[in-house]
Order: sequence, then C-alpha cells, then structure tokens
Amino acid sequence: MGLFTPAALARAFAPDTRIERMLEVEAALARAEATAGVIPADAAEAIAAQCRAEAFDVDALERSARDAGNLAIPLVAALTRVVAERAPQARGYVHWGATSQDIIDTGIVLQLRDALGFIDAELARLCDALATQADAHRRTTLAGRTWLQQASPTTLGLKLAGCLAGFQRDQARLAALRPRLLVVQLGGAAGTLASLGDRGPAIMAALADVLDLGVAPAPWHTQRDTLCECATALGILTAGLGKLARDLALLAQTEVGEVAEPQAPGRGGSSTMPQKRNPVGASVAIAAATRVPGLVATMLTAAVQEHERGLGNWPAEWETLPAIVECCGSALVAMAEVVSGLVVDADRMQANVALTHGQLFAEAAQFALAPSLGRDQAHKLVADACRRAASEGRHVREVLAETPAARTTLDGAALDRLFDAQHYLGASDTFIDRVLAAMPR
Repeated sequence: MGLFTPAALARAFAPDTRIERMLEVEAALARAEATAGVIPADAAEAIAAQCRAEAFDVDALERSARDAGNLAIPLVAALTRVVAERAPQARGYVHWGATSQDIIDTGIVLQLRDALGFIDAELARLCDALATQADAHRRTTLAGRTWLQQASPTTLGLKLAGCLAGFQRDQARLAALRPRLLVVQLGGAAGTLASLGDRGPAIMAALADVLDLGVAPAPWHTQRDTLCECATALGILTAGLGKLARDLALLAQTEVGEVAEPQAPGRGGSSTMPQKRNPVGASVAIAAATRVPGLVATMLTAAVQEHERGLGNWPAEWETLPAIVECCGSALVAMAEVVSGLVVDADRMQANVALTHGQLFAEAAQFALAPSLGRDQAHKLVADACRRAASEGRHVREVLAETPAARTTLDGAALDRLFDAQHYLGASDTFIDRVLAAMPR
C-alpha cells in the first residue's frame, strides 16, 4: 500500500481481502457445480461454509506461496484441510475441476470491481467540482501560456473545462471497459475445462451468475488484453490528473500566484520554513502520473505470455495492477480536494496579463490589421511594435497608436477594445457550455 493510498483501495487490495475474494470464488464454484449437478449440494454448502477469510492465517499462506509459486495452491490445501475436519464427505470436491489461475484471476476481477466503484465515485466528484469551477470562472481571464510563455488571453473556466472534457472521456472509457473486464475466469488445467466433461460451459455461466459477473466467450488464461485495457485506461486517467495538477502547481508558484490549494492546519507546510504553502495535492497527483506509465508498460510487457500459462509474466501482474489502481485513486482524491477548494486570485491574474505591456494581445492586433494590410505585413508591423515597446518600456497600444499604418485602420476606441481581454475570448463560452452540457443532470 502506498503512502497516499485511499483507505477504500488499501482495503480492496489488502492481503486478507485477496484471500477473502479467492475464497468467495471457491464457494461460488462449489455452488455453481452443485447447480449443474456435478457435485452434491450438501458438499457445496459444506465447502462454502468454510470459505471465511478470518479462519485462515494469511501470513502463513503468503509464506507458503513463495515455494508453491502462487497463493491459490496453499489456500486450496488449507481449505481442503478445514473442510475435511468439518465435513469429510465434501473433502474431495474442493476446487473441483479448477486450476489456480481460475481462482486468482477471478479473485482479482472481484477486487477490481470494488476498486473501480471507488474510482468511479471519486471521478464523478472531481467532475462535479470542475464543472462548478468552470462555470463560476467562465469570464475570469488570465494569460494563456504556450511553451511556458504568455500567449493570448484565455479564461480559467475554459482551462478547467478542457480538463473536465478529458475526464468525461475517462468516464466513458471505464464504463465501456467494465463488460469486458468483469468476467469470470474458468478454464481448468489448460483452458478446455475437460475435467468437467460437457458441463464446463454451464458451470462457467452458473459461476458468473453467483458472482454477478459476465461470461467471456472463452477462458482467458493467457489473453490479458482486458487487464491491460484496465491498466491503460487508468494510466490515461492518471496522466490527465497529472496534467491538471501540473497546471495548477505552475499557477500557484510564488512569482505567478494566480491560484492556491485550499488551506488547512498542517497542510502544505515545511519542517523549516514557516511561510510555505506547498501544493501538496498537486504533488500527490504528479507523483502518481510519474510512476504509472512504467507500471502500465509492465502490464503490456507481461501480456506476452507463453502458450496456456505464462512463466513469470503472469505473476508480474499481481502487484503491478493494484499499484496502478492505488496510484490513480490517490491522485483522484487529491485533485478532487484541490479543485473543490481552489483559491483563485483574479486580481493577480490581471496583473500578470499586464506584465508584458500589451504583448499578450499581439495576435488580436495582427488580425485586426490584416484585412487592410495583409496578414504578413500586419504580422511584421505588430512584431516590430512589440520589440519597440519592450525596448522602450512602453505599452504596445501606445506604440501602435503612433504607427501610421495602424493609426489609419484603428482609432482610439478600436485600440482600447483590442487590448481588453474580455473582447478576445473567442468561443470560450460556447466550449464551456458544450462540456457542461455533457454532465449528468
């Protein structure tokens, strides 16, 4: 478990939860086989009655797994011993027809279902916060920045709405993924279910019904595309969270000071500098976005598995995929809190717009002059005016007002309008409205 992992995700992937989910699969398998008439109903209930995680020594099972090669082998042995003590007649039906990977893979699917429920809820919370802030700041102007330099005016609302649109696509990706991901794994020794005779497909369907999961067309022992799809979708989401965090952290720099994370006792402090107000939420998200790409690459590399059971690459997933989910969840929680309580300094934004004495409006001036001068000539005229203004410490508007070619096209009122950010926001409101319209009502 990571330092910033939310409690719900820590529980979802805790060692005892992993055992609990695997036992849930064993109980469901027994009941499914009883439904299909493969094992006696009383044996199935006797097995299911002993599938309680608290009755097993998790630490001992994990130690045994190091020699066995996976956790299912010692778990099945321990379950069989307990069943033999309580209901000897059911002993031989434990784990009937299944293989270790069936139990481990279906168990991780159940863990992922729990985890994705948390991810969905936190993503919805972040989207709601972004929608509120985007609407509230649709006319809060600030300098747009390209290559970390001031470019043209934009609005904080549009900046946040752009991030919101990306997260809405993340929601759609995760929703589309679920039917493919949340399916049982049951293939037996080599994916044929030969040990179950002609009842294999019926038992697979019954197992899915008991666990409230879907049924894949065929066992997927070494077809890991859906797990990779999950890892990649969460990787894309984490990257988006990192982008939002990076932008807000840059805007929160002392020299910029346009936004700040919410303040609370003990939040963002320094062990030695009392004045510090560090963007700790952004730090969590950026750390996650830094770590997750390598983990996603591990999942994709591990997907190249040999024949009907991978050697070493399948176990590589066991810690990698939970780590991706935990990183994504920690970033989500952090950024939902940051956006919900974001402190905005609109006056500082205007002061920063004024830093370059009108150069932020160079594009606007060029397009205003282009109809009469032509684009190339207008570009040259404005570029010369910007250089002259910078060298003389003057405002670009003042220089343009003195330039004959500009003065004949733009009078004082036109120049005033030209250098007002509110008149050079293009379709910002339309874009914000489109994104907000996609929010659930």
